[in-house]
Amino acid sequence: MKDQHEIRFDMVAKAKKQAWYLRPVTWLIAFPTVWARKLKVHKHAMKGLKPPYILLCTHHAFVDFSVTTAAIFPHPANYIVAIDGFIGREKLLREVGGICKRKFTNDTVLVKQIKHSLHHNQHVCAIYPEARYSIAGTTAILPESLGKLCKMMKVPVVVLNMHGDYLSQPVWNLKKRKIRLEADITQIVTAEEILTLSFHEINQRIHQAFSYDEYQYLKESGQKILEPWRAEGLHRVLYQCPHCGSEKHMTSSGSELTCTHCGAVYEHTENGDLTCKTSESKFTSIPDWYEYEREQVKKQILDGTYHFEDEVWVDSLPNSKGYIRLGKSKLIHDLDGFHVRGDFDGEIFELEKDPLSTYSIHIEYDYLGKGHDCIDLSTLDDTYYLYPIHAENVVTKLHFAAEELYKIKWNEKRGT
Repeated sequence: MKDQHEIRFDMVAKAKKQAWYLRPVTWLIAFPTVWARKLKVHKHAMKGLKPPYILLCTHHAFVDFSVTTAAIFPHPANYIVAIDGFIGREKLLREVGGICKRKFTNDTVLVKQIKHSLHHNQHVCAIYPEARYSIAGTTAILPESLGKLCKMMKVPVVVLNMHGDYLSQPVWNLKKRKIRLEADITQIVTAEEILTLSFHEINQRIHQAFSYDEYQYLKESGQKILEPWRAEGLHRVLYQCPHCGSEKHMTSSGSELTCTHCGAVYEHTENGDLTCKTSESKFTSIPDWYEYEREQVKKQILDGTYHFEDEVWVDSLPNSKGYIRLGKSKLIHDLDGFHVRGDFDGEIFELEKDPLSTYSIHIEYDYLGKGHDCIDLSTLDDTYYLYPIHAENVVTKLHFAAEELYKIKWNEKRGT
C-alpha cells in the first residue's frame, strides 16, 4: 500500500459536468449568503449570452464563490480551485464541477481541463487569475498568458469584477464586517471578436475590466467600516513604517496601526482612510502605503542588497488527504530566486524556483490558525507550505520580491 506522500492528486481526470442534483444545493448555499449582504449584480453586454464562455473573476474573499454562483444563475460552471480547497471534500468538489490547480505553476494539463469544460461540458469555466485573495484591496498581478489562453479557447470572455467582498472580510483579518456587495459582470470579448483580436488586445481588455480599488468603492457606495477592530491585522500588509523605515516594528490593535520603533500611530478611519495621529501623514491610503513598500523592495533588488534567509517548517500537500509535516529546512530568497534545502530523517530535500518560474507567490497570514504566516511554492505534483520560524511578518515582502524579480528578469530577457 502506498504511503500517503506517494499518492498524488489526479490532475488528469476530466472535469465533470456539474451534477444536476447538486446544482440546487449550490444555489441554497449561495443565495442566502449574498442576500444577507444585499448583493446587486450589474450586467453589461450579457443579453442572450449562454455557456460556454470563460468567466474571469476578481478574487477577494471566500464569499466570492457565492457571488459568482449568483451572477451566472441559472447556468452551471466548472470552477478552478486551489488544491487546499479539495482537502477532505475531493469527491464533492469534483461533483460540483471543481478543477484542481496548483497555484503559480505553468500547467498544460489545466489548459486541457479548461478546453474540456468549455467544449465538452458546455459550461461556464470560472477562473480566478489573481490566484489569491487581494492583499490591499486592489488588483493583483495577472499572468501574461491569460490573453493567449482565451484566444486558444475560441469562446466569449466575460469578467466578473466584485466589489465589497474584500472589505467584508480582508485576508489580513477574517472576522466578517457588515458591507454591502455589488458586482459587474461584463462580456468583454464576443464570439466573433475572439477570432480576430490578438492576444495582446484581449489582455488589454482584461486588464481594463479587472481594475478595482475596494477603498474607492467604499467611498462611492457611501458605506463605512464601523467595526472598532477594523485595523487589527493590518500590520501584516503595512509592515514597513514610512516614517523611520523599520520593517520589524509595526503592530495593530483596534482601529490603530503603530510603529513601536519610532512611535508613529495611524488611525484606520471608518471611511477606509489612514490618518497619522502623531505627525504629518505620509500616506492616507492603504493601497498607496502598500505600493510604497513594493518600491522599497524593488530598490533593494536593483542595488543588489535584497536577501532573505530563515529556517522554515515545511508541510507538503501532495493530494487532498491533508498536510504532511516534513520537517525543518533553510529557506533563502535572493536575486536568483527561492532555494529550499533540508534533511528529513536522512532524506535530502531541495526545491529551487528561479525568478522566471513564478510571476508571483501565494501567501497566507496565520494560516489555518497555526499562529504563523506562510508562503507556498508548488511543483506540478506537490505544494509546499513554508512557515518562517524566526523571522516575523515577512511574507508580504517576500511576495513583493518575487513579483519584482520576475518583472526585472522578464524585461531583461526581452531586452527592454
